[in-house]
Amino acid sequence: MKRFKIEQSDADIVSHGGLALIGQAVKRHTNITREVDTQIPLRHGIKHSDVLKSYLAMLCLGKNDFEAINTIESEFYFMSAMDIGDIPSEATLRQRMDNHAAAFLPIIEKASRDFLINIQPTLEPLKTGHIPLDADVTPMDNSGSHKEGVSRTYKGCDGYAPMPVYLGQEGYCLEFELREGKQHCQKDTPALLDRALRHARQITDQPLLLRLDGGNDSIENIDLVLEHNQVFADRTPVDFLIKWNPRKESKDDWLAYAEQHGRWETPRDGKRVAIFSVDHQRQWKGYEYRVRRVMRLVERTIDKKGQLLLTPEIELEGWWTSLSIDEPAVIQLYADHGTSEQFHSEFKTDLDIERLPSGKFATNALVLGASMLAYNILRWVGQNGLLGPDSPKRSKAKRRRIKTVMQELMYVAARIVKTSRSIKLSFGRGCRSLHAFSAVYKALAYG
Repeated sequence: MKRFKIEQSDADIVSHGGLALIGQAVKRHTNITREVDTQIPLRHGIKHSDVLKSYLAMLCLGKNDFEAINTIESEFYFMSAMDIGDIPSEATLRQRMDNHAAAFLPIIEKASRDFLINIQPTLEPLKTGHIPLDADVTPMDNSGSHKEGVSRTYKGCDGYAPMPVYLGQEGYCLEFELREGKQHCQKDTPALLDRALRHARQITDQPLLLRLDGGNDSIENIDLVLEHNQVFADRTPVDFLIKWNPRKESKDDWLAYAEQHGRWETPRDGKRVAIFSVDHQRQWKGYEYRVRRVMRLVERTIDKKGQLLLTPEIELEGWWTSLSIDEPAVIQLYADHGTSEQFHSEFKTDLDIERLPSGKFATNALVLGASMLAYNILRWVGQNGLLGPDSPKRSKAKRRRIKTVMQELMYVAARIVKTSRSIKLSFGRGCRSLHAFSAVYKALAYG
């Protein structure tokens, strides 16, 4: 085996050529530069927009800590790609985000929505023709820290319990609200859902299906959807699918009801499954609502290992819905809601934001807002660059993970060639991402 000689080249080579995509997405499809610099006064120093865009670039490379700003390889390329005049130091980045977190947050959240509105992503509907709108709390483990707002979550760890809202099977993020770990998942959720529904209306005209977990089994959420449909009566309706929380319901009573009204199946010896629907009256602020609930009851007299049980085990589940389709289809639609857990994972692991970098709650909320914009840009880049015939060869999929987008398009090495009139990105002869990179760049920069 030959030994390599190690030397340093005079060429300006970067390992994160994909920042050119991020810079074009921010410049051409958001107003973050103008809005943050005009709305928040600054007497002297690096512009607010330069600070925010620098941190956004680091998030798109999977780095959320403020110290990562010291790891930039080529300052010239970094500033050119992100269209900034200067790079903040670690101290400036931290202090600026701490001091202006409350003012920065609504601007960067709006930039995330503006990107989706302007880019108009392709959304694949469900079999019913709906675009799913999935919301669920995802605890973030920040154990061993003394950060503001860290407390015990329902998962049994100390941390935060933010609630994101995802649009479409592709998983674009409309909201990502930071919450204290001890906060109940239903608290402040109606206001969050109201914002998400209004934002979704700006992105797609297709019918929406709101899906929520059992922790959000509240008539208030159903009332919100019905009221929203009244306000937007001229638009396609929003349907809901919410997991029922049985609380103190008697399983024996429901077994007796299922014996009379359920459709029973026996998938194996010792296991019977009944599926049926009931119409239930629910009250809220003096009004009565008649809501359909799809039910599934499972009775086991033999466990999966073949052991006879002394007393039957009864499992009871239900789903509130405005859909009129048959029960198995409703249950399958809710099972697909579990895909949102993958989106949580991409935020936590691929963008590496589970352990938030600041001790201040407002700053960490800003970090989530910036990560939402980074996530949406990377998601769109992956959907449009890594699924077509010119993309690097991989197994067929409907969606690429954020980590894959980083590996194939963000961390792609390129040589920086400066001429009197332009700057060129020169990729290696064997670069398999060249065609995909070029196609996405043209769509962002010239589309």
